[in-house]
Amino acid sequence: MTSTPIQIDAAFDSGNIEVLSIDGATARLTIRRDKDSEFFQWFHFRVTGAQGRELVLKITGLNASAYPDGWSGYRAAFSEDRDFWGRTDTHWDSKEDGGTLTIRHTPEGATCWFAYFAPYSMERHHDLIAETAAQPGVTYRCLGHSIEGQPIDCLETGDGPLQVWLYARQHPGESMAEWWMKGAIDCLTDPADPWGRKLREFCRFHIVPNANPDGSCRGHLRTNAVGVNLNREWAEPSLERSPEVLALRNAMDATGVDFAMDVHGDEAIPHVFLAGFEGIPSWTEKQGADYARFKAILERRTPDFQTKRGYPVAGKGKANLTMSTNQLAERFGAVSMTLEMPFKDNDDLPCKAQGWSPERSALLGRDCMAALGEWILGKV
Repeated sequence: MTSTPIQIDAAFDSGNIEVLSIDGATARLTIRRDKDSEFFQWFHFRVTGAQGRELVLKITGLNASAYPDGWSGYRAAFSEDRDFWGRTDTHWDSKEDGGTLTIRHTPEGATCWFAYFAPYSMERHHDLIAETAAQPGVTYRCLGHSIEGQPIDCLETGDGPLQVWLYARQHPGESMAEWWMKGAIDCLTDPADPWGRKLREFCRFHIVPNANPDGSCRGHLRTNAVGVNLNREWAEPSLERSPEVLALRNAMDATGVDFAMDVHGDEAIPHVFLAGFEGIPSWTEKQGADYARFKAILERRTPDFQTKRGYPVAGKGKANLTMSTNQLAERFGAVSMTLEMPFKDNDDLPCKAQGWSPERSALLGRDCMAALGEWILGKV
């Protein structure tokens, strides 16, 4: 007798999965592509009717995903209360059904959510904006609107002369970036945190926790509502293709930029690392030395960060100026960088229960702010 089939749903904020077949507690699934794009890798769905039963969830066709190398060694995130996100038994087979990720899990309760990484929903985002904007010394402004009319929210704090821009989720599926923002914001608004107090004295912060709200709602990996990769739009952003970037860059033009961090997640590399602006046409030894000093401080402050592994460095004059980190370093002479966190575990300090997690992302946000404080104090 066939057991009662499970139910799978993804018609919610950042949901993404398509059901090909269900047989009892076994399902064959596929990930929907970003709208008007070939990118796909993010998944987020709910399973019901599986209490005490072993689920076998097969996500197929992944050899064609954006980063197929990202599946090897990856473990899926799950949650029964949408608060704590753990990791569960996951197996990758590139030869099965066009590349198949098999997730096995036995839920204790009636509902269980699965995701590529712990989601940061738009409701949670609006809570973050509301709670932070109500803090003393914080102001809110809307920089502009997305393709679908969502606000590009910006939180500002601090009274110092250094213009610091922190922005995240140009690639919406990289939800660890907004968890990082939560940690950074907590540091900067906590009246008891000495680094937050010192940083507000030296800096004016401009914080954009989610630069791609449309893609976030839609369950996209990498693009906005019209299939555009925002982090390839910084040389010539437009209202038609990338109003999100246009709003950000216009605001930066108005304030100037001394220090900038673009926060991301990397699908394949199981480490935390920074990518800089080597290769910009106007690169100077001082600018490069300032960037190197920040990396050294951060590496000393937290064992979750390292400098041995990361992306290849661009040759002289070969930096891609359509990317924000390069564009801001070239445009303003800023010390700018891209922070990458893993979708997998951090192999430098693995955690069996959670892998890389929302909690570690937020702690890293705090550590980055402390490193920035030390970096600034070393300059004055």
